[in-house]
Amino acid sequence: MSFIKTAGNMTLAKVLQHRAGKWLLGLVFWTFLGLSFASQFYISSAKAGMEVTWRQAVSYALGDWYVFALLSVPVSGLARRFRFDAGKWGRSLAVHVLGSIAFSLAYMVLRAGVGSWQFGASFSEAFKPLLVKTWHFNFLIYWVIVAVSQAFDYYRRYRERELHAAELEKHLAQAKLQALQMQLNPHFLFNTLHSISSLMHKDVEAADRMIMRLSDLLRAALDSADTQQVSLRKELELLQLYLGIEQIRFGDRLSFKLHVEADALEAQVPNLILQPLVENAIRHGIEPRARPGRIELHARRQADALTLEVCDNGNGMPATKPAREGVGLSNTRARLRELYGDAHRFELGGGPQGGLRVEMTIPYRTENEPNENSNSHRR
Repeated sequence: MSFIKTAGNMTLAKVLQHRAGKWLLGLVFWTFLGLSFASQFYISSAKAGMEVTWRQAVSYALGDWYVFALLSVPVSGLARRFRFDAGKWGRSLAVHVLGSIAFSLAYMVLRAGVGSWQFGASFSEAFKPLLVKTWHFNFLIYWVIVAVSQAFDYYRRYRERELHAAELEKHLAQAKLQALQMQLNPHFLFNTLHSISSLMHKDVEAADRMIMRLSDLLRAALDSADTQQVSLRKELELLQLYLGIEQIRFGDRLSFKLHVEADALEAQVPNLILQPLVENAIRHGIEPRARPGRIELHARRQADALTLEVCDNGNGMPATKPAREGVGLSNTRARLRELYGDAHRFELGGGPQGGLRVEMTIPYRTENEPNENSNSHRR
C-alpha cells in the first residue's frame, strides 16, 4: 500500500509541474462534477415525472460547472496571492469575502448568458431564477475553490521544501565523505614519506624506486579523487602500487597473496578502501616482528553482496584490552556507514592462522547499476 501511495504522489507531482497537466486535471475534475450532477438531475427528474432527456441533463449540468471552471481560474490566483498564513488572516479574509460576492455575481451573469444561448430565453428570464436559487450556493463553491487551491499550493511548497532538504542532505553527505577521504589520504602519505625517510639512510637506490612508485600511486589516486566508488579491479590496481612501495621497504619480510573471484572484479567498492586495511596489517602485523609476515586478500561475491577480507599472520588483537582503531580503520568504518547505512558489515577478529582478520560486506553493484542502498538510512 505504501508503494502505491508513493507512486501516486510522484505521479501527481509530475502532473502538477506542467501547465498543460494542470489544465487537463482541472478539466477532468469539472467534467466529472458536471456528469455527476447530470446523473442526479436526470434520475430525480424521471422520478418526479418530468420529461428530461440525458442530453438535456448533461447540457444543463455542464453549463453550470463549466462556468464555475472558468471562474475558478482567477479565484485560484487570488487564493495563491492571499493565503491564510499566520499574521495575514484579517487581510486575506476581507479580500476573499469581497471576492466571493464578485464571484457569485459573475457566475449568475455568465450562467444567464449561457442559459439564454442554450434554451433561447431572454437574459432577464435566465437571470432571475439564478438570483434566487444559486446566490448562497455560489458562495460555497467559491470557498471550496479557495480551500482546494490553497491545499494544492501548500502541497507544492511542501514538495519543494522536501526536495530542497533532500538536496541539502545529499550535498552534506558528499561533503562528509570527501572530508573523510581527505583525512585518510594525508595519513597514508605521511606514513609512506616516513618509510622513504627511514630507507634513505640504508639504501638510496631503493628509496629512489620508492619515490617513483609513490609518484605513480599519487597520480592514480588523484585521477580518481572525485570518485567515491570504483570497480574492484581499479581498486586492486591502486593497491598493487601501494604494495610495490612497501615491498621495497620490507623486502622478503613481506609477502602478499590475492584470492579474488572473477565475478567480483567489476563490483563497485569505495575508492581507496583496501589500502588502509592493508596498511593497518603492515603496521601492526608485519612491522613489529623480525620474522616474515604474510597478508592475504579475499574477495568473493555472495548473491547480492560482496565480501572483502584482509588477513595477516601478526600478533592479532590484544586479549587483555579492546583493540584501538587508528585513523585508517575508523575512517573506513565511517565511510562505509555513510555510503551504505545498515546495508553493510565491518568486523575485526582473529584470523584462521592467528593475526588479525578484517572483513567487510557491502551490497554488490556494478557501474551500470544504481546503488539503491546509498544513504538509504537517511530517508
